[in-house]
Amino acid sequence: MPALLEVRGLTAGYGETNVLHGLDFAVEEGGVTALLGANGAGKTTTLRALCGTIRRAGEMTLGGARIDRTATEDIVRLGVGHVPDGRGTFMELTVEENLRLGAYTRRDRAGVAADMERLFGYFPRLKERIRQQAGTLSGGEQQMLAISRALLVKPQLLLLDEPSFGLAPLIVQDIFHILRRINTEERMSILVVEQNASLALDLADHAYLLETGRIVISGTAAEIRQDETVRRSYLGY
Repeated sequence: MPALLEVRGLTAGYGETNVLHGLDFAVEEGGVTALLGANGAGKTTTLRALCGTIRRAGEMTLGGARIDRTATEDIVRLGVGHVPDGRGTFMELTVEENLRLGAYTRRDRAGVAADMERLFGYFPRLKERIRQQAGTLSGGEQQMLAISRALLVKPQLLLLDEPSFGLAPLIVQDIFHILRRINTEERMSILVVEQNASLALDLADHAYLLETGRIVISGTAAEIRQDETVRRSYLGY
């Protein structure tokens, strides 16, 4: 499988402080890649660097085109959908208004309407709550809304930051099952940042383990699952 996203020598940080120290990784076209690691390892910083919202250096290509000097809004237009940590929901707006914000770069109104209906197939609860204020949704529903909003960009690549965070196990199971469907049915490439290593490895084909801003282990999800360090520190057996 060719790589959709390729990253070489990525450094990034805040102010004078570097958090990432020369990361090399890739996301295959139509594949799911997981970035694992403890809190503070640099996982969220990696996604922010890909989106261009923080200072970064290094080489990043999407579909063969360089994006390391591209502005955030242009990266969105190139087809990168981002579900940030904390979900980024506009609490005062309705579910429908939040979704329409996801499609703000698009001009094909009929296409947006069709995509919205397709998303309601994945997340029927959002259709039931279409006129509801987003701030009144449960945590799980807000996560579904955040994923749907990112999908309305019509991304080639979906970036997910801790999709399981703060959610009940059954809701998490549901959301990860839907992410698997989206990946399979739409051949959508996904890069998922997740502290729950077991969950992430069930979804992913490939995985990288980050520790203090450096990749220390990489391989297929099956290989990573068998790694002694990962098993002891992240899988608990």
